[in-house]
This record gives sequence, structure tokens and C-alpha cells, in this order.
Amino acid sequence: MTLASRSARALGALSAGLLSLGMLAACAPQPQPTSTPTKTALFSSDAEAFKAAEETYRAYTDASNDTNLSDPTSIDPVYEWLTNPAEAASRKNYSVYYAEKISRTGESTYDHFTPVAFKNGLITARVCVDVSAVDLVDADGQSVVPTDRVDRQPLEIEFVEGDTPTSLVIRSNIVAEGFKC
Repeated sequence: MTLASRSARALGALSAGLLSLGMLAACAPQPQPTSTPTKTALFSSDAEAFKAAEETYRAYTDASNDTNLSDPTSIDPVYEWLTNPAEAASRKNYSVYYAEKISRTGESTYDHFTPVAFKNGLITARVCVDVSAVDLVDADGQSVVPTDRVDRQPLEIEFVEGDTPTSLVIRSNIVAEGFKC
């Protein structure tokens, strides 16, 4: 056998091997495309969204009532239910109370949780907060609550998605104009 015939034979065997390999690759299952998870709606209905919002506000109120203004760590559970700008405002208020040695007696409650809107992930509701049993006192035991404070305060609350048991946090908690308690 000559060098040329051996080379041709080797080239033929190599070609057959590559062809077989190509055919095997063509028979191999194609990798499945990886799917990217699509974000699903957090709530299946307005009623479900408003129920979660009310549960969120109840948990926030409970956490607020459980605070001891002389112990900054007792306030941490309140922040879990807030996001900015509500969280920033709350941190500022609690810092002032702590610095000025203000203490609180009594608890706030709420009623009339009124759904307003649920659109694009933003839930808005109105509540009447009763602070009639709450007093803020200074280190000398003197009340620092303004004498003209309204005992039942109308608030508008905005909720957005958050990492809590209800999947919501409070984004805004402001006086509701035109809403009476």
C-alpha cells in the first residue's frame, strides 16, 4: 500500500467518523430553552389586595403600640412595615422622641378602613385613627401633645409590594384632605 492510498484511506475513515459524530449530534435532544419567570400579579382581585392592605395596617398599628420610646430597638418592628417616604418620616419622629426623652402612654386604634384604589401595584385606603388614649410626655411628666390635637384623625395610606407576611408595606401615611372621621 502506498503512502497516497494510506492517506486516502485514513482520510476516508476520519470523514466517516466525523460524519457519524455529526449524525449523533443531530439525533441528540436539543437543549430546552430556559424560561424566564414572568412576574404574576400579587393579588388576584381588588378585594384580596384591600384585605392584605388592612392586615398590613393592623400589623403596623400593633407594632407601633408595642414600642417603648426610650428603647430604640423596640421600634425596629415598626420599620418592617414601612418603606420610604413613610419610613424616613417615622425614623425622624422616633429619633426626636428618643433624643427629647419623650414617652408614650396609651394606644392608638383605627376604624373605618375604606378602600380607595388599587392600580399598578399601588393600593390606597383611608382610615380613621383614634389617638384619644395616647399621650406623649416629656422627662418631667408634662404632656407635649398639642391641646388642639384631633382625637380621630383621617389618614390616607398608600401600600406597595414589600417583604412582609402580607406582601405589602406602607409607603405613605398622610392626613386625608376632604375625608372626615
